[in-house]
Amino acid sequence: MNQAFLDYYRCPDTFANFVLAAGQPNGNRPGYFTFGPGLTCYGKSGLHGCETAADLLPDALEQVRTVESTCILPFDPTEIANNLRLERYIELKKQTGLRALTRSIYYALRPAFPVFLRRHLQRAWLKGWDKKPFPRWPVDNSVDQLFERLMLLALQTGTHQRIPFIWFWPEGKSSCAIMTHDVETAAGLEWTAQLMDINDSFHIKSSFQIIPAARYVAGRETLLAIKDRGFEVNIHDLKHDGHLFDSHQEFQDSASKINEFATRFGSKGFRAGVLYRNQEWFDAFQFSYDMSVPNVGHLDPQPGGCCTVMPYFIGDVLELPVTTIQDYSLFNVLGTYSQDLWAEQIKLIMQQHGLISFIVHPDYLDSSEARAAYTALLQQLSTLRAEAALWIALPCEVDDWWRQRSQMTLVHEKNEWKIEGKGAERARVAYATLENNQVTYTFS
Repeated sequence: MNQAFLDYYRCPDTFANFVLAAGQPNGNRPGYFTFGPGLTCYGKSGLHGCETAADLLPDALEQVRTVESTCILPFDPTEIANNLRLERYIELKKQTGLRALTRSIYYALRPAFPVFLRRHLQRAWLKGWDKKPFPRWPVDNSVDQLFERLMLLALQTGTHQRIPFIWFWPEGKSSCAIMTHDVETAAGLEWTAQLMDINDSFHIKSSFQIIPAARYVAGRETLLAIKDRGFEVNIHDLKHDGHLFDSHQEFQDSASKINEFATRFGSKGFRAGVLYRNQEWFDAFQFSYDMSVPNVGHLDPQPGGCCTVMPYFIGDVLELPVTTIQDYSLFNVLGTYSQDLWAEQIKLIMQQHGLISFIVHPDYLDSSEARAAYTALLQQLSTLRAEAALWIALPCEVDDWWRQRSQMTLVHEKNEWKIEGKGAERARVAYATLENNQVTYTFS
């Protein structure tokens, strides 16, 4: 019940004293409810949860009771966090009828469609996206707020004035950012060298996701050229045809081929085409990390979203969620080159000390407006690195850090807390405290 909270904060288990209220029926139908203002949850609880997030939702916070240092909850926080992260609030049904046929035809013809035609078709497909109440646009941090609200309850018991935990990022960095590039066409592949020049002008390294079995051929020399400059190469789907997750058996066969390409390319990471996904199947991958799950999927063909701005484990695979709008969606679906939405998302994610992850395609930087927008984004990230302690890293570096942090422990020696484990020299002890009845994080 407390494991997800402990994994999130990496604090000693003595500080997580949450128990499930006696008599809560385990067979309750899962539904939507809130846990205080602005925090939507989904799962089984002692309440009559609603079928949709748009309903008037019952508030589980009203049923929380405190007995000495113990917080008695009407739900299991680990179950709720998993339901949101793994998108179990959405039933993944195979598309049938006209919509499924339309999708198949679209992906068959997509390579021949000019961008302006794709733009109009995608706007029609996504009609009504801005009316969806959940996940919350433009950034949903429900999982992170769930844990923070639990931390608030733990502090409000009065047993501890401050609760130690292992800070989220190395060297006490405020947040983390990663830049990734999905290469979709031969023209995009040819533009990788120029894109690396632009990135290097801001001292920002990135990863390139390469389609291994369709559209173009990325030779050994091309892959080495990317790696030799300090950039990263990952696998992008198998054929990028929208069918990777159509059936479990076909996926298993494709996953075997994808794993072979990962070995051939020397890749640790994966991203599915168009962010199609089924997280329950990820155990077939031999990757260290995945980057296929959006924080909010309103502008993607597959709805949903993991509702967190932090990395999380799916079995042995670490998920680095996509937490900002893709360049294609910004430029072509919303029809703007303004920095405003990216800036708003960056601000919201940094307030949660989360992972700011971007997808910018070399294929769509073919106009002066697009290149200017991307350059302005790099400038903003560079400024935040200098002025706000933002850690800009490669995805593989985030994977290494998050795995090390997941194995670190806090020990109390000589009246102080110390971190033990591989990489502990980069880690920092932080404290959660109450300030104006809100959780505040400080360093020792």
